Amino acid sequence: MTHDLSPYFYADEAGCVEELLASQRWDGVVTSRTKKKAKDLVGKIRAEKRGPGELESFLQQYSLTTEEGLSLMCLAEALLRIPDARTASALIKDKVAAANWLSTVGGSKDWVVKAAGVGLFVTSKTLDGALSRMGEPIIREAMVKAMRLLGKQFVLGESIEEAEKNAQKYRDKGYRMSYDMLGEGARTAVDAQHYYESYHHAIGYIGERRARDQARRPGISVKLSALHPRYEYAQAEHCLPEMIHTVKKLALHAASHQIAFMIDAEEVERLDLSVKIAENIMADPMLEGWEDFGMAVQAYQKRSYPLIGHLAELAKKNKRRMQIRLVKGAYWDREIKRAQVLGLPDYPVFTRKSNTDLSFQACAALLFENSGRFYPMIGTHNAQSVAAVLKLAEDKNIPFELQRLYGMGETLFDVVQREEQTPMSIYAPVGSHHDLLPYLVRRLLENGANSSFVNKILDPKQPVEHMVRDPVTTARENNDKRHPLIPLPKDIYKKDIYGEGRRNSVGIDLDDAATVEPLRRVIGKAKFLNEATPLIGGKDHKETIVEVVMNPATGAEIGQVWPSNDGLVEKAFKTARKAFKSWSKTSTENRAQVLEKFADLLEKNRDELISLCVHEAGKTIPDAIAEIREAVDFCLYYAERGREDFNEKGVLLQGPTGERNVMTMHGRGVFVCISPWNFPLAIFTGQIVAALMAGNTVIAKPAEQTPLIAMKAVELMHKAGIPAGAVNLLPGDGRIGASIVQHEDVAGVVFTGSTDTARKINQSLAKRKGSIVPLIAETGGQNAMIVDSSALPEQVIDDVIISAFGSTGQRCSALRVLFLQDEIAATITRMLQGAMEELRIGNPENISTDIGPVIDSQAHDVLKKHRKKLEGFGKKIYEVELDKGLAKQGHFFAPCAFHLENMEGLKKEVFGPILHVIRYSADKLDDIIEDINATGYGLTLGVHSRIDATQQHITNAVRVGNAYVNRSMIGATVGVQPFGGQGLSGTGPKAGGPHYLHRFATEKVVSTDTTAQGGNASLVSLEE
Repeated sequence: MTHDLSPYFYADEAGCVEELLASQRWDGVVTSRTKKKAKDLVGKIRAEKRGPGELESFLQQYSLTTEEGLSLMCLAEALLRIPDARTASALIKDKVAAANWLSTVGGSKDWVVKAAGVGLFVTSKTLDGALSRMGEPIIREAMVKAMRLLGKQFVLGESIEEAEKNAQKYRDKGYRMSYDMLGEGARTAVDAQHYYESYHHAIGYIGERRARDQARRPGISVKLSALHPRYEYAQAEHCLPEMIHTVKKLALHAASHQIAFMIDAEEVERLDLSVKIAENIMADPMLEGWEDFGMAVQAYQKRSYPLIGHLAELAKKNKRRMQIRLVKGAYWDREIKRAQVLGLPDYPVFTRKSNTDLSFQACAALLFENSGRFYPMIGTHNAQSVAAVLKLAEDKNIPFELQRLYGMGETLFDVVQREEQTPMSIYAPVGSHHDLLPYLVRRLLENGANSSFVNKILDPKQPVEHMVRDPVTTARENNDKRHPLIPLPKDIYKKDIYGEGRRNSVGIDLDDAATVEPLRRVIGKAKFLNEATPLIGGKDHKETIVEVVMNPATGAEIGQVWPSNDGLVEKAFKTARKAFKSWSKTSTENRAQVLEKFADLLEKNRDELISLCVHEAGKTIPDAIAEIREAVDFCLYYAERGREDFNEKGVLLQGPTGERNVMTMHGRGVFVCISPWNFPLAIFTGQIVAALMAGNTVIAKPAEQTPLIAMKAVELMHKAGIPAGAVNLLPGDGRIGASIVQHEDVAGVVFTGSTDTARKINQSLAKRKGSIVPLIAETGGQNAMIVDSSALPEQVIDDVIISAFGSTGQRCSALRVLFLQDEIAATITRMLQGAMEELRIGNPENISTDIGPVIDSQAHDVLKKHRKKLEGFGKKIYEVELDKGLAKQGHFFAPCAFHLENMEGLKKEVFGPILHVIRYSADKLDDIIEDINATGYGLTLGVHSRIDATQQHITNAVRVGNAYVNRSMIGATVGVQPFGGQGLSGTGPKAGGPHYLHRFATEKVVSTDTTAQGGNASLVSLEE
């Protein structure tokens, strides 16, 4: 069965809202009754005697808008997983000492809240006092107990056995239980097997103890990302068959015990995969007649309503009923950021809460309309939503139930159960408190937001009228259907509502089949420029012996290049000097507009450029897309900065009365731009457009491995309106580069590449006669990441894998040395090995390829020698298996990781997918900081820690250009993370930053005595 939800993925929000408004007959009388019912529920909730420890009580005292609330969330997320006392004490001090825990606790009637507040207050006083060191063990033990106490409010049991026992009191009250086995998504095959066994055991245990005459069967929810370490669209070809097999085994197990089996909701990009798995399970003849299978649907997705329509067709086709757990969704903030980072056309989720509430109500109505095909399980803690569902269900003869999360919404459900006799269930997390943490933080964020009903319910200052407002009415009345403070992804860099500022570059969603499949076809049948020549004044020059351009992944010839010679160098300078006279006088606005036109052409020619990056530079498809986006961002950012920095009116400098002092900026002359092969379009473009925006003309020498990309870029520059003589291309090897740099007409050099080459350029410039010219150099780094024991291991692994092995380790920002605190080193190393086992090396044309080739045989030989050297003094952690056939046809090098005792054997940067891992003791942190600084490099640094003081200490002490905390170390965004290093890693200023253009320019100050013609008229004309 086929389905196409892609049109809804990034559909216009206004259109989606109008469609939802038109989907039902939203009767005004029903709306009025719903509102009356909701008001009644709110009043009874507020009047009800409450049990201790409910989430509402915590949020009333510890709102996430307060320092106490944020500190409590951080403690809950990290404390219980920290294995060593030193780091645990540091986290407690970091999160507790600064907060005023008694500020509001006196008004609380909840003993759990009161105990927490008093305990945390005592802790903060003790930590600040003279007895702090003596009291640390006691404080630490008390805090751990406090966090476990907090955990017990939201986790039914640490094991399925404990949970089943604790569930009895809820079953006695008439609740059906739906168990959720806690855990993060699997990063390794071992993790996935562990989670599978946990689910299998839980199903058996629940099933064996289920009362056979119990009509409302218990159930279990399964997180699919926990069952496979590569549950993602790019790996669908091999992960889907494996997952279908695994899920089917669990489903058969559940069916044999007659318990419900639910596929849980996850991130939006996994929805299509989940639907495919559900389709397979529903169509399986071995499960015929089983009506306890289902999946969760998130109403905040624009696809939720059509998804329910598709599932209804699926149920009808297979003559089976599905269980549908309808929720509003728990990853909203993540989905908003993802769309912005990827430059997607719109958001996959609604930006207004009222629109999500409308979607929830419409989805519920659609579930009720499909009697016999669905068993709806409506999950909400919002009184208005509950009232709406009850009214929608009044006229429908279809069984359904309301569902709440364990530890939340208990009072609301007690009231409803007492008055309505509506079937109810509890979605109950089961697992260790260690596994609880990410779940708990997500729930706190979801329910602790200012707009949340759960946050407002106990606040008497919140008017009931606002809390029960009908989302249908609200959605109709909103003139702007999307949230006015959440701009579209393309507009996140706009400065105001009038559109001032640059646009975001356009990305491609590689998790959407509608965009991926056409792209696959384009790359597979690639047609691109296959000749590169010296291009001077817009004219080709083929004066040398032609050379072959090779695909590093296959060894196939993909094009030809005619290298430059010394005669062409002289001709290029003559042409560029002549062009400088007119280009430097071109208005700033016109120069900026030409850069923006070039950016547009890059995006219009995106398919060809992607193909070039894949076939000539060996880039994977995601890397190729990112490359083009960065080139576009450079154009747009420098155009924006140029308008401000190179305004012809200049900057009026403050001075004494009677004078006018104005500073203006101007081009220097002919700039030489020498770019690398690892970013053959982005850095090549960034260097050139920066020089052009400053009023210079350019001679560009691309990397000898990637001339075709450079040729295409220059052709597009000329097409955009950049004068032919303003950008001249001289492909060739290092000898040509040296010849260009030594020329007497060089006004400045911008270079990205090795430290040794930068040093030679610097020496060459120093020996020249004439003016002293600037060198802007960005070189390599011995980049380190420091991970302490408060870090989340799953997040560390994700960031280490992409930072060390992404782009085949061929980024100057790539992670080279990973420092792991002793107490977590074994765990992280085990997970690292397992995650590396899942990496796929292959032809970068394939969307499933994680690791492509290194650039050429020379780079491959350097890596082989270094690996051989490491085998002598290091201990191999893991090396990814490399297919022999693949190794023969291209320059493929297997990613590997080695354990070292220290950094002594790492004298120079090794450019490729080799990771060095070093353990450290927490009390030796300053020693490793000294070791990192002693390398002389200073490009990028990674820090993984939940302790603010540790983050600040490390980032302040390590001398680097870019420090990244609790995230990957690669993928700096233009204008957001300006990029560049210090020491052996470069001269600065940072590329893509506010000071970069200044280095390409001269500064002129014109000082005018405005009194020279007889006096200071402005001064003497001042009024009293």
